[in-house]
Amino acid sequence: MIPVLVAHRGFMESYPENTLSSIRAALEAGACMVEFDVQMDANGRLVLLHDDNFKRTANVARSVFERQDYSLISVHEPDRFADSFDPQPLGALSQAVDLLTAWPEATALVEVKEESLQHWGMEKVMDETLYAIEPAKRQCVIISDNLDALLYAASHRATRVGWVIHQYDEHHRRLAEAHAPDYMICNYRRISGELWRGPWEWMLYDISDPGLAIEWAGKGAGLIETRDIGGMLRHPLLQQRACHKNQL
Repeated sequence: MIPVLVAHRGFMESYPENTLSSIRAALEAGACMVEFDVQMDANGRLVLLHDDNFKRTANVARSVFERQDYSLISVHEPDRFADSFDPQPLGALSQAVDLLTAWPEATALVEVKEESLQHWGMEKVMDETLYAIEPAKRQCVIISDNLDALLYAASHRATRVGWVIHQYDEHHRRLAEAHAPDYMICNYRRISGELWRGPWEWMLYDISDPGLAIEWAGKGAGLIETRDIGGMLRHPLLQQRACHKNQL
């Protein structure tokens, strides 16, 4: 079995993570699926950001929940890339959705982060997320480690959802069987024994070795999330599941 690769935070091996540049580069490299994170800022805008602050990606010790001048923030990951991508503006979910519509064969996994759900309230954040993805709804999957948020999303707009789990145990298995998300998502290092069987599709993340990706696909993981989408798609087998931009 040959898995479909998912570009983790875009093409984050070679570009600043969770930026429009990184997402675009992943799609151009042949990614059929991209994943990125969203937080809600103090203006109620959903922005592309993994952490709830800008320390790691912009070297600015500010919370995303504070009001601020975003023109002064460049999320170019200076610790990884120095000034190679400076300036790199903070992207918005609405911009990522606009980008996605230019790649109609692509799917985006939109991860809603727990910090925003806790800070602003689950319903507020999920309502804004569902509204923002509406122009490309059929191309989007809402993912989160917050099961209540996923159940809310699935019940309100019939959106596909994926549950990110951090423990591979009987408790989480029973919850998965009870609620049947479209996708189950886990770090492959946390998997013990066989993958649970169910109506879902498995996505395992943090894999950047082609052999390991193919091995896990043989065990039932149809989706493999990788930080190095370009490097992985150079493998002749994995390349068979690549996508390309629809030339209009």
